[in-house]
Amino acid sequence: MTTTAWTIIALLWVVVLALVFVVLALARQIGVLHERLRPVGALQLAQGLKIGEPAPVIETARITGETLTVGAPQLERRDTLVMFVSPSCPVCKSLLPALRAIRRSESANLEVILASDGSRPEHLDFIAAEALEEFPYVLSEPLGVAYGVGRLPYAVLIDGSGIVRSTGLVNSREQLDSLFDAKELSSAARRVA
Repeated sequence: MTTTAWTIIALLWVVVLALVFVVLALARQIGVLHERLRPVGALQLAQGLKIGEPAPVIETARITGETLTVGAPQLERRDTLVMFVSPSCPVCKSLLPALRAIRRSESANLEVILASDGSRPEHLDFIAAEALEEFPYVLSEPLGVAYGVGRLPYAVLIDGSGIVRSTGLVNSREQLDSLFDAKELSSAARRVA
């Protein structure tokens, strides 16, 4: 081989080694960025409920006909998670297993209510298709308006005394869990103060 060929091969090796160092540097930066970013909590909407204030008390009916009061203080001091869902929302459907798990693990301290609006037959089909009979399910447009729901899936966590502890647009289990984390952080802050 000629000197020119050896020079070109040497230059190619230099370029390959430089690319290896660039890839390693980028991988390191991605790792640093990943460590700095926390999981995103539930997205709060500006026009919604105010954290720490009493929840609007709305008298409504379950889809099965029984009366249900949402937002009122409870004698047994159980928290209430009101989850606004829709039969046509794929993200809402993906959160149903997480809601079931939360309901099972927190059944002594938490009531999970599913809420929506729209046609009753569509929601009855949704309840049957997704086996949601275990949840209190309400169809109430006034509830959604009073709670400032603009997008779905939206959740509101109300403590046993009727105070809003956290709210937000939730798209994942982590965001759903962040509602409970926010409640715990505010409770810890109240104990310290």
